[in-house]
Amino acid sequence: MKILIKNKDINEALKKVSNLGFVPTMGSLHKGHEYLIKQSKKKCKQTLVSIFINPTQFNNKKDYLSYPKNLRKDLNILKKLKVNFVYIPNKKDIYSFKRKEAIVLKKENKVLCAKFRKGHFEGVIDVMDRLTNIIKPKKIFMGEKDYQQLLLVKKFIENKYETKIVSCKTVRNKNKLALSSRNQLLSKSDLIKAGKIARELFYFKMFLRNNKKTKNLLQKKIELLKKNFDIKIDYLEIRKKNNLKTSLNIKNSKIFIAYFIDNVRLIDNF
Repeated sequence: MKILIKNKDINEALKKVSNLGFVPTMGSLHKGHEYLIKQSKKKCKQTLVSIFINPTQFNNKKDYLSYPKNLRKDLNILKKLKVNFVYIPNKKDIYSFKRKEAIVLKKENKVLCAKFRKGHFEGVIDVMDRLTNIIKPKKIFMGEKDYQQLLLVKKFIENKYETKIVSCKTVRNKNKLALSSRNQLLSKSDLIKAGKIARELFYFKMFLRNNKKTKNLLQKKIELLKKNFDIKIDYLEIRKKNNLKTSLNIKNSKIFIAYFIDNVRLIDNF
């Protein structure tokens, strides 16, 4: 496993590499990341994992500073998985130039997290553009837990590069909670609570398949979740899988939620 720090290290290490799979991460690796890496190893000859906590996608400085970090543990995981390359850049290497044109989301994309986290996806798309330009992978592996992010990055990257975004299923724990680095910020009791919320929403999706008045049911579910779990909800919505437009039918759609447990913001989709 080669650890690459500088961009010149990348250029030297990858100049003869073809069919490269890329898994972008912000570290604090978990089984969800491991699944992405395993998919890359299956479908590509070699795999590169990046670890970079991107400051421009955080709309809250405290959130950026408190983001969980454990580089030693991450490197041990990657070594066991027999990853070929690990890229650990600093901010100067990634942001070595200013963009000629700012990334601007279209009005129709300013929904869900884009509505509540100003500048977040602009930061995500910017860093993914820069990483793709540096690494030049054949495929990038991303998880469906961050579904809105997946769609926005896929559209931007595949329009600009000869790189394919590979969508990978959400990995969950035994309580149905989607794995996330942010889960490390939760207490044991809050983790249990988050699992109960995830199970509630799985059952709710099954219930919606036999009901047409989804708008009223969504509002009732929001009130019940707030009451039963003492959480703040940014949104609970049904949107179409392909374009994230609002939907009144669960068919070909997903339930999207963003909520806070003790100031930790969690997102999921079902």
